[in-house]
Amino acid sequence: MKYEEVTKRLTTCVKMKPSGVEWIGKIPAHWKVKRLKHVAKILPSNVDKHIYPNEIQVRLCNYTDVYYNDYITVDTVLKKGSCKESEFAKFVLRKGDVVITKDSETPDDIGVPTYVKDDLDNVVCGYHLTMIKPLSCRGEFIFRFIQSDRTRKYFELESNGITRYGLGKPSIENLLLPIPTDPEQQQIVDFLDRKTEQIDELIRIKERQIELLQEQRIALINQVVTKGLDPNVEMKPSGVEWIGEIPAHWKVINTKYLFRLVTEPAPKNNNYELLSIYTSIGVRPRKELEERGNRATTTDGYWLVKKGDFIVNKLLAWMGAIGLSNYEGVTSPAYDILRKSRPLNERFYEYLFRCGLYFLEFKKRSRGIMEVRLRLYFNQFGQIPLVFPPVHEQDKITNFLDRKTGQIDELIAAEQRKIELLKEYRQSLISEAVTGKIDVRNEV
Repeated sequence: MKYEEVTKRLTTCVKMKPSGVEWIGKIPAHWKVKRLKHVAKILPSNVDKHIYPNEIQVRLCNYTDVYYNDYITVDTVLKKGSCKESEFAKFVLRKGDVVITKDSETPDDIGVPTYVKDDLDNVVCGYHLTMIKPLSCRGEFIFRFIQSDRTRKYFELESNGITRYGLGKPSIENLLLPIPTDPEQQQIVDFLDRKTEQIDELIRIKERQIELLQEQRIALINQVVTKGLDPNVEMKPSGVEWIGEIPAHWKVINTKYLFRLVTEPAPKNNNYELLSIYTSIGVRPRKELEERGNRATTTDGYWLVKKGDFIVNKLLAWMGAIGLSNYEGVTSPAYDILRKSRPLNERFYEYLFRCGLYFLEFKKRSRGIMEVRLRLYFNQFGQIPLVFPPVHEQDKITNFLDRKTGQIDELIAAEQRKIELLKEYRQSLISEAVTGKIDVRNEV
């Protein structure tokens, strides 16, 4: 299925009327508008995650099950729990039920729905969720209406809180929804099932293309930073099994002979840029990525960072939390700062450190009792062998990789933008279908 075929625009030819609800807009003239409480039963769950031996042992549909799945099945619910007999009868999931998130740390995560396709005899709706049991409207249609961006915005505005947001039962009960005839509800559901699956499949294809491009990027970097640019150059054993052969004129030098550990405390009452290291994007000013919370009240005693220094998160270096700073600033004393001690191209070593080739070695050299507490101290990092091409060759390799990885990154960005557009179209399609703004009766 091509992108253009999936995203073709549909129109309606039926007579429309005002719904009386501003955020719904016009609806087909023969549709009605009702409050959710008049077509379904609203049941906020209080079944918590604890297991009590004197209660019925069940599997608990929890927040993440709902948040990450359009449909709840026996395979998506894994967490064990327990509940009283009265709670079991009330909250066991049955075919046609809709479950939504009723509280979250952010208001835009409120009201995320999932649909129960089959009777789940041993699965119970858990805490932080509200069950919607349809009475005179199809559950699939209610699910799709709640999934629409119009309804999600309504729930976001209705939620209350400061650090955690909640959606009260009255707000859910009083949700106004347009009601088509029963046959039209099924037609809309069938249409959206078919179209969203087409869109989701296209998104999966795009995501796989991105994965392949990322693999290509990593393979290119690994090849060039250890073998060079000349495929005909004479090779020799590096003496390090996991590095393999390297060009005969290259050297292998331990890290401590190329970089030194720097510990320069920032002065009191400084206003330097606060820097942090991220596994995915390297070193960035923290203010660019963390607008809320996690801000240091003072940076007195933090380490000074110069442009060209490497910041190393000792806990997460083996996951890629090591990067070159293009900024002057300060960073947490929990990090190590490495500065070159001889002429070299820092960008070459950023490619080397972050390409994945060294991650396993970083982990092996880290010290600690548990994996979550492993730390890569410089006395161990300094012993790690690094390839060392002539500096002019480091420059050529860096320029080549800048150009080639830039081209790959552009392709990745283009695919990511297509995914964003597909997701936007998916949401628009759902909203337009459930409010009758497109006529789906003759769509195949």
